[in-house]
Amino acid sequence: MNLFKGLEKFGLKTEGTENLFEEEKRTSASTEQGEAKEEIPSEESFLLEKSVRCTVCDKVFKTKMIKNGRVKRLEPDFDLRPRFMYIDTLKYDVASCPNCGYTAMNRYFEHLSSVQIKLIKEKICANFKPTGEEPAVYDYDTAINRYKLALFNTLVKKGKASEKAYTCLKISWLYRGKLEGMDEKDASLEQERRECLEQQEAFYNQAYEGFLKAVSTEMFPMCGMDQTTVDYLLAVMSKHFKRYDTASKCISRILSTSSASKKMKDRAFDLKEEIIREIKTSKA
Repeated sequence: MNLFKGLEKFGLKTEGTENLFEEEKRTSASTEQGEAKEEIPSEESFLLEKSVRCTVCDKVFKTKMIKNGRVKRLEPDFDLRPRFMYIDTLKYDVASCPNCGYTAMNRYFEHLSSVQIKLIKEKICANFKPTGEEPAVYDYDTAINRYKLALFNTLVKKGKASEKAYTCLKISWLYRGKLEGMDEKDASLEQERRECLEQQEAFYNQAYEGFLKAVSTEMFPMCGMDQTTVDYLLAVMSKHFKRYDTASKCISRILSTSSASKKMKDRAFDLKEEIIREIKTSKA
């Protein structure tokens, strides 16, 4: 049946138009096939190289950075570990001078006093051995070693407790990321998994102790985080280490402050409920 019968007088050819939605179906099917064939982007496609001048030796070097416009943010972990689709951005948050060995997380790299520069030159640069060409992308082992070098630099320069704690936290998160990528059914990886778990827990504990010290000796914001965020992070970590009194105090501060967002208060309330359940279970 020709639905457009009568339009011939306008000089229009209406044959083949019996199904009004055939083209839409065809287009939809083509789109679905295209989505099915969509390739996962390479990690390298999310990276760019940025020229950085070393604060210690004054030489310019290239460091890998994330193209922020390309990454898609996912829901963070329970302890605010950031997650993005297709890439773990944490691997690229450290700048390391290949000439002298000075290394720090990006937010701290440029900020050194003359005394700190002197300490790094004496205890890092004097003994540093370059490792050669960098890989196009960092695996977890490479990223972890870069963070450990940043942590050692922080110790040498006598950095703040918060900087040491934040670096330890990110190292722990990287071990978690490495564990997530391991095949649990592969028996040959059992020893490596065990070592990763031990390292993850050790650095998590150091981060926790460091933040506890930092909140009593430093001002906010801390590591780019306001007090509410740090309180929530400490509450989660306190729960992990079963230090429920500390967790409860942090949660109470979040729930009673007007500066906390509704989302943060909801998280804190959920965490409070989890702690209550854990305490009841342990007493049962």
